[in-house]
Amino acid sequence: MKRYVVTLDEAEREELSEITTKGSHLSQKVINALILLNCDEGAFNERQVTGETIAGILRISMRKVDRVKKRFVEEGLEAALGGRQGRRPTYMRKADGAFEARLVALSCGEPPEGHAQWSLRLLADRVVELGYIDAVSHETVRRVLKKTASSHGSGSAG
Repeated sequence: MKRYVVTLDEAEREELSEITTKGSHLSQKVINALILLNCDEGAFNERQVTGETIAGILRISMRKVDRVKKRFVEEGLEAALGGRQGRRPTYMRKADGAFEARLVALSCGEPPEGHAQWSLRLLADRVVELGYIDAVSHETVRRVLKKTASSHGSGSAG
């Protein structure tokens, strides 16, 4: 496995020390801070500890130690402390309010000739044909219609 060298400056060591000694933090954040403090090969560390020793003391895998060091070297301190949060890419929503309104209006209208009612796939195809949206899946259409049906209280009063 590739060796990553953790070198902390004085401010980073101070921040990590505060995480491990003061306040309440997520346990994984504290463990990651301890890993970084003990793996530090910079001038501000008085004692050097091997990854195997850290893993043994903290009762974690050597693989976790290596992952935290790698994240620190490649992505910085915040990424190394935060773990895996926010690693998924963010997607732009295709269905905005205007599109949803048009879709609901279309679904309430007459179905196309030769069909008794609208299907999700027919609706998806029609909104693309009409230019309401570039592309949309029938699953997105289902979610929009389900959301609008539940938010308008479509249940029967009884």
